[in-house]
Parts: sequence; C-alpha cells; structure tokens
Amino acid sequence: MSEQTTVAIFGAAGSMGTRSSNALKGEVAYEVLYVEAGAAGIARLRDRGLAPTPQDEALARADVIVLAVPDALIGTIAAEIVPQMRSGAILIGLDPAAPHAGRLPEREDVTYFFSHPSHPPIFNDETDAEARRDFFGGVAKQSIVSALLQGPEEDYARGEAIAQKLFGPILRSHRLTIEQMAMLEPGLSETVAATCLTVIREAMDEAVARGVPAAAARDFLLGHLNVELAILFDAIDWELSDGAKEAVADAMPVIFQRDWKKVFDAAQLLQSTRKITEMK
Repeated sequence: MSEQTTVAIFGAAGSMGTRSSNALKGEVAYEVLYVEAGAAGIARLRDRGLAPTPQDEALARADVIVLAVPDALIGTIAAEIVPQMRSGAILIGLDPAAPHAGRLPEREDVTYFFSHPSHPPIFNDETDAEARRDFFGGVAKQSIVSALLQGPEEDYARGEAIAQKLFGPILRSHRLTIEQMAMLEPGLSETVAATCLTVIREAMDEAVARGVPAAAARDFLLGHLNVELAILFDAIDWELSDGAKEAVADAMPVIFQRDWKKVFDAAQLLQSTRKITEMK
C-alpha cells in the first residue's frame, strides 16, 4: 500500500456510511473516497460538502473498500465490485452475517476483513455528559470484535487500524473468527438478548395494562434491571436474594424451552445469517 491509504466508503451517505466517513474525516493517513449509487445518496453527500467518487474510479484507486451497506445488499454489491478490486486490496465489512452465510464471491488475491462494534457498555467510567448519553459509540469508549476471513496475516493489523478509527474511541479490540462473531451477532446480542429484552418490555406493558401506573412500572423495572445486571455480570460482589433465586427457578421452565441454547448451534446460526442477508 502507498504511504497514504486510499479508502473508498461504499454507501457513504447511509447511517453507517455517514459515521464511517465522519470518523475518517481529517485523518492524514487516509485519502477517503465517498461512493453512492443513487441520486438521493449523492445529493446527501453534496449537502454535507463531500464530493462523490464514481464507483469505477473508486475501485481502480482504493487500497481499502469499506462496505457500509445493509446486510441484505452485501452479497449483491460484493459480487459486482470484488472482481473489479485491485489485487491486494482489502474489503472491510461491518457485520459478520454476510461472510458467515457465504455471500462473498471467491477471489484469492483480495483480503476480507470484518469488524463490528460492541457499543458502549452499561457499566463504564465515562464522566462526560455527552459520553454517558452515547448509546452507539463515537463519543463514549466501546470495544470491537474483528476477524480476518482471508488474506495475509499483516492485513489484520491494517484492517484493525481502520476499524479502530471507524468505531473509536476504543476500549478493547478482540480478534475472533467469523464463526465466533456470528455467535455474538446475531446469536448472543440479537437472537437471545434482544428477544429477552423485548419480552421484558412486554412484561412491563402488561403490568401497566393490569393497573400499575406507567411511571411507577418503568422506574421500578429499570432500577431493578440496573442492580440485577450488576449482580449477574459481576459489577458488584453481591447475590440475588433468596426470593429472587426462587422466582427465577420457578419461571425458567415457564418462560424458556429447555433446549433454547440450540440457537448457538452451527445450523441455527447459519439459518439466521442466511435469512438476514437475503434480498427481500
């Protein structure tokens, strides 16, 4: 690669593309190209004072391509652009679903690197008011997970350096495999955590429907979630009360199927990532 790395952001006007382009703006180590296919996206780039680069030009110049596009489009877009990438270039994806589902075209002389943010943790040491209200990252510190799907080992460090710029400030950077990343998302964070939290929200709404004042239900639940998370995730040296332990033991077989952990089985994860990356 040249001394200044040329990075082309595909989908630069979208939500993730906007975050990515803002993160790299002003970085002297990178020349950033902004790529959008549609007229609306191009207009949004110009509204932000950014000059769009035609796709063919970006592919001819880019050392690194960041695919900041929806999961369902990655397979289609990758099939179009990967054959045109420069030999030795790096394709950076921001979610593990597409590579896990086998949506990427085969080409041995390009690198596939994937990274995803963990988002700022519930328990943190942020003191700045803006950082404490930053739920997605970019102001507050967050960790990232990354995988080198294919390519020379030295490209991991190159990809990680860009990922740390895209998602910084960084708390910790973890190297995983694509399979492990898929266990974390969609497996752990969406299939399990988002589902459980959806049920918790529905339970609060049910309590309100049965007569509990909404403000009281919300205050009571969020306060208990705070302390229960602290206990269960070892943020404090404490245990659930005997009454809480008994309630959990009684409720587990009522709320959850005995074999719920099968959502982490390879076949289940593959089914999930394939569905996520299907064109609708």
